[in-house]
Amino acid sequence: MATIYEVAKAAGVSLATVSRVMNNNTPVRQATRTKVLAAMAELGYRPNSIAQSLASNCSNSIGILVSELHGPFYGAMLTGIEAEFRAAGKHVIIAAGHSERETEQDGIEFLKSRNCDALILHVEAVSDDYLIELAQGDTPFVLLNRHIDALADRCISLNNELGGYLATQHLLEQGHRQIAYIAGPMWKTDARERYAGHQRALQEFHCALNTGLFFEGDFRETGGSEGLQSIIASKQPFTAVVCANDEMASGALTTARELGYRVPEDFSVVGFDNVNFAYYTYPKLTTIDYPISAMGHMAARWVLSQVYQQADTEVQQVFEPYLISRDSTHLII
Repeated sequence: MATIYEVAKAAGVSLATVSRVMNNNTPVRQATRTKVLAAMAELGYRPNSIAQSLASNCSNSIGILVSELHGPFYGAMLTGIEAEFRAAGKHVIIAAGHSERETEQDGIEFLKSRNCDALILHVEAVSDDYLIELAQGDTPFVLLNRHIDALADRCISLNNELGGYLATQHLLEQGHRQIAYIAGPMWKTDARERYAGHQRALQEFHCALNTGLFFEGDFRETGGSEGLQSIIASKQPFTAVVCANDEMASGALTTARELGYRVPEDFSVVGFDNVNFAYYTYPKLTTIDYPISAMGHMAARWVLSQVYQQADTEVQQVFEPYLISRDSTHLII
C-alpha cells in the first residue's frame, strides 16, 4: 500500500501540501491539487480516515441512534437523514437503542467513541435530565421526535397531540360516537400525546370517554391484533377504532378479516404515520401523515448548519400532521 511520503515524492510537493489537499482545509493552487490527486490515483493511495480526523478534528461522520432498525417508519427516517448527508459528502454510523435506557446510553457512548462530529438521537427511554447534561458535553446533538423545553433549539418534533385529535375528529365528523382506542405503550411520550388528542376531540364533541374501549398496545401489528380482540371480547358496542400507529392498524385490519368483520361496513379504522404500506392494505388505510422522512432531512440540516456551518440552511423544528382519508372509514347514519 502506498504511503503519503510516496505521494509527496511522486507529485514533487511537501508532506504538508499533500495533507492540505487531503483535508481540504487550506487553500491550495489548483495546479498543485491536480498533481497531488493524480499521484494519489496513480499509486492507489487511500487516506487513513482515522488519521485525517485526528489531524483535522473533523471525522465527517454523524452518529444516528434510533429505537429500532426494522419497519417502514425507521426506514423512511434513516433514508431522509442519509440522503441529506450523502449530498453533503458526509457519512453516517447507525446504532439502535431498543427503547431501553441502558441500551440507549450505551449507543450514545459508542457513537461518541467513534469521534462522530454530531449525533442525531431518536431516544425514548433516557431521561430529560440525562439529555440536558449530555448537552453540556463536547459532542453536539439534535433530538428527533422529542421536545424538551431546555433543549428547544435542538429538537425536531411532531405535534402528536394534534395528530391524535385529527384522527378522532375525523370519525366524530362522520357520525361515530362509540370509538375504541388502541394506544401505544403509555410510558412513551408520543403515545400519551396522541391519546390526549383523542380525548380532546371527544370533549369538543361532548362525547363521553369509555375506558372500556381502551387497549394499551405495543406499536406493533401484534398490539393491533390483540387490541381488537380485547375490544370485541368486552362486548361493548363500537363503530370505529383509532390505532396509534399504522402497524397496529394493520394488525387490527388483518384480525378483523380473520374474525369475519368487514371494514368499514362493520366498523371504521384509522391509523397514524402514513407509512408506505398504508396505501396497500385492504381496505386502504385512513391515517395521519407523519412526515418522518422530511423530519430526518431537517435533523440532518440542523447538523449541517450548526456543526458544519453550511450557510442558507433553514431549520423547521415543529412539524404538523394532517389527515389522509382513504377507504377504511365511512359516514354512518
